[in-house]
Amino acid sequence: MSKVISSVEDAVSEIHDGATLIAGGFGLCGIPEKLILALRESGVKNLTVVSNNCGVDDWGLGLLLKTKQIKKMIASYVGENKLFEQQYLNGELEVELVPQGTLAERLRAGGAGIPAFYTATGVGTDIARGKEHKVFNGRTYIMEKGITGDFAFVKAWKADPYGNLIYRKTARNFNPVAARAGKTTIAEVEQLVGIGELDPDRIHTPGVYVRYVFEGKNYEKRIEKLTTVKA
Repeated sequence: MSKVISSVEDAVSEIHDGATLIAGGFGLCGIPEKLILALRESGVKNLTVVSNNCGVDDWGLGLLLKTKQIKKMIASYVGENKLFEQQYLNGELEVELVPQGTLAERLRAGGAGIPAFYTATGVGTDIARGKEHKVFNGRTYIMEKGITGDFAFVKAWKADPYGNLIYRKTARNFNPVAARAGKTTIAEVEQLVGIGELDPDRIHTPGVYVRYVFEGKNYEKRIEKLTTVKA
């Protein structure tokens, strides 16, 4: 059964106020930019968003900060967004910082149906406060809970109508674990191909994890930090 949806507006139409949204991407690489824009226009609010970072001030998830649609952000890095800092210091935004590897594993665990796991990362720091501690083989670990979301946005390079996805190079980043951790996963793709055109050995996310597929057009390919050298 085809999972292709005709418009980006339809793709985000089920997302409701107060939902938990997981978004793939790293910096501005592999972010579901069309879905984020559509979500901004939808006006849904009080969102809890789980992503490695919150975009930048004028692109990606940072756009949802401008409209104050995000109530809580769960992320590992927030250093590129002045508005994020301002809203947090003003008490307008709740923030849960998670070590990057731990965030990836919490999403992977959630997608695999694993409720919690132990890690040594964060032991002895503020991250460990209030969390269960256990000793294994003489080393202390803390318990971290798996993360699942009501919805997940991912950005893929290619997809077929069944929702099988291939990511391109570093755009793979958090997208595969985000796709598995969402109860309803919406994939934004650059190229939609026919059934049988994807090499089964190259598929990164099987279609069983994907509810809807939307083909985007005219991507801007923004650079987060442009670095040049003298000629």
